[in-house]
Amino acid sequence: MAMNIPASGGSEEQVVAAINTTPLVDVMLVLLIIFLITIPVVNTSVPVDLPKKRNEVRESKPQDIVISVDDKGGIYWFDAKLGSTQALVDRLKKVSVQNPQPEVHIRGDARGDYAPVGRVVLACQRAGIAKVGFITEPPSKA
Repeated sequence: MAMNIPASGGSEEQVVAAINTTPLVDVMLVLLIIFLITIPVVNTSVPVDLPKKRNEVRESKPQDIVISVDDKGGIYWFDAKLGSTQALVDRLKKVSVQNPQPEVHIRGDARGDYAPVGRVVLACQRAGIAKVGFITEPPSKA
């Protein structure tokens, strides 16, 4: 902080009643610069209209394919365990040529990782499957 010293011609006991505002202005300018830098970073996001929560009940058709992913990352074609993602792609390629093309429903374990489910979606894409859906558990009514 700065100290105000009285002028040389006056008495030594003269009190200076002026407030030194320099430190206040310095702090305010630093805060202003911090806000000017951080506000655009926080507000620059892509404006997206997010979907609202809804529960869509759909009827499962017999030709629909159900692929399950357990909590350890194992992939199942209905109830049969598949050895690899390539085996899944091969099976999906055989199914993708049917007309009309069946839907693929993915059931992912809630305790598992997202990576195996992502590999299933990628396998559907590589096989040319057009309709992929996710099966979830409906919320409790209580």
